[in-house]
Amino acid sequence: MATPLRYPKFRLLLAGRFTSTLGGAVAPVALAFAVLDLTGSVTDLGLVVGARSVANVVFLLFGGVLADRLPRSLILIGSSTLSAISQGAIATLFLTGHATVPVLVLLAAVNGTVSAFTYPASAAILPQTVPDGERQSANAFSRLVTNGATIVGAPLGGILIAATSPGWGLVVDAASFLVSGVLFALLRVPSVARDGGRDSILRDLRTGWTEFSARTWLWAVVLGFMFLNAAVVAAETVLGPGIAKATIGAGGWGAVLGAQTFGMVLGALVAMRLRVRRLLRLGVVAVGALCLLPLALAFAPNLPALAAAGFLAGICVEQFSVAWETSMQQEVPPDLLARVYSYDMLGSFVAIPIGQMAAGPVSRAVGVGPTLVGCAVVVLLATAGMLAVRRVRTLEVAPAPVAEPVPAT
Repeated sequence: MATPLRYPKFRLLLAGRFTSTLGGAVAPVALAFAVLDLTGSVTDLGLVVGARSVANVVFLLFGGVLADRLPRSLILIGSSTLSAISQGAIATLFLTGHATVPVLVLLAAVNGTVSAFTYPASAAILPQTVPDGERQSANAFSRLVTNGATIVGAPLGGILIAATSPGWGLVVDAASFLVSGVLFALLRVPSVARDGGRDSILRDLRTGWTEFSARTWLWAVVLGFMFLNAAVVAAETVLGPGIAKATIGAGGWGAVLGAQTFGMVLGALVAMRLRVRRLLRLGVVAVGALCLLPLALAFAPNLPALAAAGFLAGICVEQFSVAWETSMQQEVPPDLLARVYSYDMLGSFVAIPIGQMAAGPVSRAVGVGPTLVGCAVVVLLATAGMLAVRRVRTLEVAPAPVAEPVPAT
């Protein structure tokens, strides 16, 4: 089960992901309650988190091109450093009492831009650290470790905020990026760009689009997640903290997020051992469970119900995450993988800022409860739409071969 840990490059990647995820789990809780303490408005919170999402969407494709041209570890080093600076600046503003919504929107956009260059490189680098036959196990193990970091980080964020202030939670996030940058500096992987003349950025983007659009199962799932992610993120990052502030508090909300991630850890353990040929079909069926937390927020906003909903959703969604990563890494050529990932992320993320920014106004117009129920319905409809595509139901993953011997170095 732990065979990917035999490989030094995988261990370094895992350590860097764990560290940045640990701080990253504190950050959403800290930022949400910092903005709510500052203005008391979920609409302002939606603007701040939405600005990050907009910037992320705008630059994702360029991040994918860069990650197919340069060593991906180099991109991770640079993005970790810039993320530390931007998060440190936000923390300083809150700790010194100089935070304003316009400045926070600007810095959130900077952070989103940096993340746009991080995501494709981070996703595409994993196959360079393990043999082909161990991708599913490596993806599951990576998810297990990063979810474990979130289990620690989300409750830590709630406790830290309750004991001090949200600004110190953001300090923790900034420090985690500095440490992960050092770890990524030790990870050496070559560029996967093909030999020969380098194409223009536009030509690289067209090539990536051709690879992406040629696979029906791929763009169908991305289209479904365009709607699904907008609904889930609106419920969990905008409406959820607002309800938690009035009911279970910051510490309680951190515990709910921790329970969700604990479920993801258990889900990763299941996915690590799972041997299903039609892995993607199983993953898409399971992702419908993301409707559970919005429904619990609407009808039972108490700690036991919210934690249980988050836990069950976490177990199920992890089956999709591992299935998706494994399917893409199997089907897409390595030198095009980051670009295809960037189209995947662009399509999946493009509607998130709309959901975040619309959550406040819509909930004021029709009520918080009906808005959350609407989010759950969108999740179920998106899941059904993905399953309606035959190739999503029939795509098979290759069986894992016999384990290779441990490398000498």
